[in-house]
Amino acid sequence: MNDKEIEELIQAEVRRQREGLEMIPSENHTSKDVLAALGSRLTDKYSEGYPGMRYYGGCEIVDKVENLARDRAKALFGVSHVNVQPYSGSPANMAVYFALADPGDTVMGLELFYGGHMTHGLKVNFSGKWFNSVQYRTGRDGYLDYDGMAELVKEHKPKLIFVGATAYPRIIDWQRLREIADLCGAFLVADISHIAGLVVAGAHPSPVGIADVVTTTTHKTLRGPRGAIIMCNGNPSNPLKKADRTRENLPTLIDRAIIPGLQGGPHNHQTAAIAVALREASTPEFKEYGHQIVRNARHLADRLMERGYDLVTSGTDNHLLLIDLTNKNMRGADAEKALGLAGITVNKNTVPFDTRPPFDPSGIRLGTPALTTRGMKETEMDQIADWIDKAISAHGSDAKLTEIRGAVKEFVKAFPLPGEDN
Repeated sequence: MNDKEIEELIQAEVRRQREGLEMIPSENHTSKDVLAALGSRLTDKYSEGYPGMRYYGGCEIVDKVENLARDRAKALFGVSHVNVQPYSGSPANMAVYFALADPGDTVMGLELFYGGHMTHGLKVNFSGKWFNSVQYRTGRDGYLDYDGMAELVKEHKPKLIFVGATAYPRIIDWQRLREIADLCGAFLVADISHIAGLVVAGAHPSPVGIADVVTTTTHKTLRGPRGAIIMCNGNPSNPLKKADRTRENLPTLIDRAIIPGLQGGPHNHQTAAIAVALREASTPEFKEYGHQIVRNARHLADRLMERGYDLVTSGTDNHLLLIDLTNKNMRGADAEKALGLAGITVNKNTVPFDTRPPFDPSGIRLGTPALTTRGMKETEMDQIADWIDKAISAHGSDAKLTEIRGAVKEFVKAFPLPGEDN
């Protein structure tokens, strides 16, 4: 690369990832094949529209790329229609609102501070500013309050309900949510961005066939590039024509929302990289990987609870842990900083009914997808739990944190990033 400044920064980031423990649960390490597709000449091609219906010439190759990505997603998730063009998760969710609701309509989602996502109705987000957003919460125990949600649905009768989470450590009961949505005839949208890889591995129940629409990013547990897909069932027709808001017309409504509704040309290099990741996710090795993520998370949760850490819901069923540090007299931001200095990357996070503000919360969120990608298993979780505890206890002592960082750096040499040799 001739741009030495950028090259040096890229290499610095590679070293940071290689020499530390990436434990933010929304992050992962992609394969060399995914990276190769993402850095390909496909980025040069403009292709507004859909395969066979483009506004530009010369799209015969990228048509095949997009069709391959769509077909792989259909087979992997068991749906009849997929749109692979959303630039990322938030635009994908925006497209669902665009397709199924009008500004001012009542919508519902899990409140951000209780584990939801900002596009599920946060008041400062488009989803909370353009729509009448009603937010549901977890109970005091950290579990989703399905009964409370049902009462809100009966009272407010939303047109659209988003379900799914960014900081929820338990299995989601899709069928119960379907029953709740049916109380008022609402469209049910499952955002499985965090757990998509677990779903295809059979390590978490799938919402397909229960929710009306399923959205997901492709870069978390699915281990692909940054991007998103929208999935549904129904009969697609020409997305350039208007369609009534019925479940039968969901494919057309979704496609029309992406283009001409919200986006221009898709990122063809991103589409190709998604296709590669979907192929990888269809293998027996990936299914084992998904189950190992959960085994690692549960093991790590047990080891931390043995050391006196207060985990929301007292454990986990998926890939992440949410830790309330109140009993440790520690702020989430301080823990994030201490762990970072020790070579362990996590993020500060609110916990249910947090008494502290969002930018200075009581908890941290951490997970096992990236560690599992590098080949770590339960034995390694024992050591990592010990380092986490020591780093948090050593907050304020740069010498002790530097010592831990050195041990982490030596430890990870046995677990190279994908495509790297030991």
